[in-house]
Amino acid sequence: MYPRLSVRLKTISLLLCVVAISGPARAADYAVDPSHAFIQFRISHLGYSVLAGRFNDFAGTFVWDRDNPSTAAINVTIKTASIDTNWAERDKHIRGEDFLDVEQFPLATFRSSTFTGDAARGTLDGILTLHGVSKPVTLQVHAVGEGDDPWGGYRAGFAGTTTIDRTDFGISYDLGPTANTMEFDLFIEGIRQ
Repeated sequence: MYPRLSVRLKTISLLLCVVAISGPARAADYAVDPSHAFIQFRISHLGYSVLAGRFNDFAGTFVWDRDNPSTAAINVTIKTASIDTNWAERDKHIRGEDFLDVEQFPLATFRSSTFTGDAARGTLDGILTLHGVSKPVTLQVHAVGEGDDPWGGYRAGFAGTTTIDRTDFGISYDLGPTANTMEFDLFIEGIRQ
């Protein structure tokens, strides 16, 4: 056999072995960047207006592979005492036993189970635990974008919406018949690890 051909064949064989061992690319893990992520909500106030607020302290991770979106998953933990409706006295009341009871239930969590859709948009199902009650919740999500950031990292961002009935989670303080439904807007940006 010719020496050059032998070296080329060995090189090709080695490359094929490396590809075979490494297998297909797996979904990437991301850490939620809390400085560029938001969990916001809206709820009717007595049927006369809309109260808006957010949770300021949360953390989470997600898995994302745009070539295989069915592997998408997210886990988020929220500190319930971080609720912020832009009015200190109201926030104090909401943190109390009538609503979130943050002393007894300091954390809320969402853990996804399945994603159905494509790389642009879809439905994310999972379990929300709030006020000590765990219930299935469905989020409508869409990709905002992904790519390199100016600091040498790689980021991906998504937006989602869902609606819950707070009474399903044992939060039943009477604010009028239109004030049970809460709408959530979630904006999640993560840094690839």
